[in-house]
Amino acid sequence: MQSLHFHTIAPVIFDDSKVLILGSFPSIKSFEEGFYYAHPRNQFWPILGQIFNADIQTKDDKIALCKKHKIALFDSAASLQRDANNSSDTNLKNIEVNDFEKLLTEYPNIKTILFTGKKAQQIFDKKYKDLPVKKILLPSTSPAYASIKFEEKLEKYKEALEENL
Repeated sequence: MQSLHFHTIAPVIFDDSKVLILGSFPSIKSFEEGFYYAHPRNQFWPILGQIFNADIQTKDDKIALCKKHKIALFDSAASLQRDANNSSDTNLKNIEVNDFEKLLTEYPNIKTILFTGKKAQQIFDKKYKDLPVKKILLPSTSPAYASIKFEEKLEKYKEALEENL
């Protein structure tokens, strides 16, 4: 049964953030942990750890890494409906988009958005396709997206971050 969910995890964002990394919407595990990419098999934090040669174990480590490297984290969707026990992007319905015009006005140093999968970009593009910001689609780091090997994802994220930070 579908139920309404609201995005309750605050963005990780700083005045000097240059790159905004957008997912679609927090997973069930991320809601439980109160932070982004919390599923233990999600490859997001291992990828960033390798790119920046950092040991990131705690939420504080993750925030510090983002601050140090001028990275912001958020999600495209503000609210939506989905089955309570299914985090899959294919399960998202009646999506309301976050206000990115306002966010990019408040944080003018953000010049690039990296999407962690097609759904994140599709949601963003529903309202903000024409915003004057560089947009790069990257492969999903979700454990459900296994058609691309870790090393290939790592290379794509590394290239995008090195070119835009």
